[in-house]
Amino acid sequence: MRRYSRIAIFLHWAIAALLAFQIALGWALEDLGARGFALFQLHKSVGISILLLTLARVAVRYWKPRPAPVEGGWQGALAKAVHGGLYLFMLGAPLTGWALVSTAKVRVPTLIFGVVPLPHLPLPMSAHEWAAGGHSLLAWIGIALFALHVAGALRHHFLLDDGLLWRMMPSRSPVLLVALPALIAAGFGLGRAILPAPAPKAAAAIAKPVPVPVPVVEQEAPAPVPEKVDNAAPAAGSAEGENAAAAGEPVAQPSSWIVQPGGSIGFSVGNGGETISGSFAKWTAKIVMDPDHPDSADIRVEIDLASASVGDSYKDGMLAGDEFFGVAAHPRAIFTAKGAERTGANNYRAAGTLTLKGASKPQSIRFTLSGTGKARKVSGSATIARAAFDVGNGESSAGLDPKVAVSFAFSARAKPAGMD
Repeated sequence: MRRYSRIAIFLHWAIAALLAFQIALGWALEDLGARGFALFQLHKSVGISILLLTLARVAVRYWKPRPAPVEGGWQGALAKAVHGGLYLFMLGAPLTGWALVSTAKVRVPTLIFGVVPLPHLPLPMSAHEWAAGGHSLLAWIGIALFALHVAGALRHHFLLDDGLLWRMMPSRSPVLLVALPALIAAGFGLGRAILPAPAPKAAAAIAKPVPVPVPVVEQEAPAPVPEKVDNAAPAAGSAEGENAAAAGEPVAQPSSWIVQPGGSIGFSVGNGGETISGSFAKWTAKIVMDPDHPDSADIRVEIDLASASVGDSYKDGMLAGDEFFGVAAHPRAIFTAKGAERTGANNYRAAGTLTLKGASKPQSIRFTLSGTGKARKVSGSATIARAAFDVGNGESSAGLDPKVAVSFAFSARAKPAGMD
């Protein structure tokens, strides 16, 4: 039986193995969040590789003579249709993926295998939904065609016993008959093997956009945002505190507050008429304050910048990079403030310093306290000028508004007297 050319054989098995890898990897990417950024980049690199190899395969089809079809009738027509569909898939899936990246709200640079820059296609933003839908649809169609192609080849070779697989082998070797198809299984296995371990459920629930209020205070708490954390006890000063002050009694030692689980700190920024929202999953706060005497406030909040997420793997990966937070060199943002002032019945303002990405700048936050006694809640906001901290300094940030809105909400309890 006449064989395909050696270059056609090489391209066939290389593309098949890469497709199996892409299928295995692509199934899981959407669920990885920030942990999937590097794998998304790899997915794009492999996709462009498949596109280039497929173009070469098309050229070889017209350059090197192909063996004649082994079957006619409707079976032969079906085989041709599957082959044609596979070529459309191998060309269309990478192209729609490229279009998807090129029309995203935030332009994520692509380096093929970390070396060769891939330019964005000159497409309008309105094409994004079309590209996303087409890419997803082609992926499922491609999987079905891939399965039909494999089933058809096995039917011919083993059930019809016509030796069809030998046409796609460089020699009639039983070893190659096993080894080359095994490349497909190996590609699929590798795609699954490089996936990170599932994130703990608690961690997975963290990273959804969240401009929310946040309870107040000291100790570790999950929630994001560097500049805002003022936890002072509530502002509706108690009658006892007012009476004591009126009588000229000495002011009691301000309380330390412990942040309770469930708080959140969110951020949002305009982007070409739309809003990108996110949150920080990890932060700690140490807060000392007498709600009746806000000038006693002593606040320190540290935010783990690597925990920032906007709910999109591409963008989450960019947040950690030098264009935004530069997490490798500056893993934490710190807000400190000494003293606060009452601006209304339950409203306060704290002026302090925000240290972010190696820069320390004045920063104020506003917050509202509620509750009485040992349990308080706080919700507040702040506005940060991102350029002052060199956050968003690249081409992909060109459409972002200059100021980032921060919101926070959490609960806190006064630390028992005598407790360190």
